[in-house]
Amino acid sequence: MAPPYDTNTTAQELVNDYASIIKGKVILTTGVSPGSLGAAFVEYIAKAQPALLILAGRDPTKTDKTASAITSSNPGVKTRFLKVDLSSFQSVRDAAAELNSWSDVPFIDVLVNNAGIMAVPYGLSVDGFERQLASNHLGHFLFTNLIIDKILASKTPRIVNISSSTHRFSPFRFKDYNFDGGKTYHPWRGYGQSKTANMLMAISLAEKLGKRSLLAFSVHPGGIVTNLASQLDTNKALDDIWEIDRVLGNDHGVDRDIDMKDMRSLERGAATYVYAAFDPSLSAHNGSYTVDSHVADPFTDQVRPWATSSVEAEKLWRLSEQLVGQKFSY
Repeated sequence: MAPPYDTNTTAQELVNDYASIIKGKVILTTGVSPGSLGAAFVEYIAKAQPALLILAGRDPTKTDKTASAITSSNPGVKTRFLKVDLSSFQSVRDAAAELNSWSDVPFIDVLVNNAGIMAVPYGLSVDGFERQLASNHLGHFLFTNLIIDKILASKTPRIVNISSSTHRFSPFRFKDYNFDGGKTYHPWRGYGQSKTANMLMAISLAEKLGKRSLLAFSVHPGGIVTNLASQLDTNKALDDIWEIDRVLGNDHGVDRDIDMKDMRSLERGAATYVYAAFDPSLSAHNGSYTVDSHVADPFTDQVRPWATSSVEAEKLWRLSEQLVGQKFSY
């Protein structure tokens, strides 16, 4: 039985508890620029001597800094860079093809779909989709499915999608995922839609591939100031968030200080990453949304039913196949 982890649990505590599980694993993480939660996650788990950390991202210069931090503290841990721009289907396909060609990496034990953008102005990806939907969901959906054979080759395959409590801002907009060409767009609603998609994708993976031993989870890391929010005006962002919550009737719209009370350090924020990626007891909760290093309680953890529905998950899977132009039948 796992210890009673909570909001104060740190990534280091969990790495200590799961050290024997992490040791020797091959772990691929997207979005590991310095100052990010992805970087914090890989730097903490490196202490437990995984066999290989695959660091996937757009900018090799930034990723190299994270790799250097890992090897300087843990000289025995190998790292490898994989170039991918998740906003471009062609880049995703190229990255997947490269990874699949690595004969010296026959399997991946854990995939952490962490990279993303947050509350950006309206715009379309090169493939014609709202940028947050493209980068946060569609790119990861395509990438995950294109490398799934490597993941399923592991004895303990696991996929972790980084979501957020901000999934409360929007269900998935099946008939208008591009926000009517920007006419109905709000940056936080766009982000909320993408975070709902991250949760639904984990559910689909668990339901479709659980029979092949795959475990899949989604994570809310909590409120953390990282490089993800570098372009935001913090005061305006909090005002916008409060107004959306107020209109929707959410708790955060009654007490606008809730988000500030939830702010935490990178070490605490990365804890739930470690929990979802390695906790053995989670095998009984395949597809779950996790928060504060436990399986979220829909009554107390601000979980919206539109993000936990198997029906919505299947609808999104079919639409995502259509949007990326490829079917993945399991």
